[in-house]
Amino acid sequence: MSYPLLVVTAVAAEAEAVRAGADPAHVVVEAVGVGPAAAAAGTARLLATGDYRAVISAGIAGGFAGRAPVGATVIGVRSICADLGAESPGGFLPIEELGFGTSLVSADPGLIEAMTTALPHAVTGDVLTLSTVTGTAATAVRLAEAFPGAVAEAMEGFGVAMAAGRTPFAELRTISNPVGPRDRAAWRLKEAIAALSTASAALWTTCG
Repeated sequence: MSYPLLVVTAVAAEAEAVRAGADPAHVVVEAVGVGPAAAAAGTARLLATGDYRAVISAGIAGGFAGRAPVGATVIGVRSICADLGAESPGGFLPIEELGFGTSLVSADPGLIEAMTTALPHAVTGDVLTLSTVTGTAATAVRLAEAFPGAVAEAMEGFGVAMAAGRTPFAELRTISNPVGPRDRAAWRLKEAIAALSTASAALWTTCG
C-alpha cells in the first residue's frame, strides 16, 4: 500500500497553490496556521490521524540577498529555528550552546534528491524559521553572518520538522521578497504563489 504525501502550508492561499498542481489521490494538502507552534500542532494532529509516507512544509518566504532572489524556488536541506536560544552581553546564544536541545533538523536525503531532480533550477540551502520575521537591514546582516548556509527565512519549517519526527521531512519555498526592511510595495506575493503552484506541479510528477 502506498501512503500519500502530506504537504502543510501556513495559509489557505498557499495550500490552494499547492493543490493546483497536486494529484489528490497521492498528495494531501492542509493549511495549519502561521508560526512554528501552530505548524507543529497542526502537523502533529494530521500525522496522528492519518498515515503519510513523508511531510513537506511548503509556502512563500523571504530570500537572503545574493543567495535566493525574488521569484526563486528554494529547497530547504535544513530547517533551523534561528531565534531559539537566549540573549547575552556577547550576542545571541543558540539553544545548543545552552545545552537544552537543538535548533536544527536536516531534511530527508531521499526527499531532497527527488525534489532537486524535479526542480533542477531550485536554490538549495538552509531555511530559517523565525517567530518574528526580519524587518531591518541590521537583522538581515546578522542572520546572514550567523547562518552562512541560509538562503531563506519563513515561520513554519522547524515546527513541521519537529512534529514529523521519524516521518521523512523537507521544506519547499518560493521567494516573494528579500529579507530585510519591510517594503510591502516591493513584495511579489502573487508571483510567489504562482511560482509555488508551478513548482508543485513539477514536484508531484516525481514525488507525488
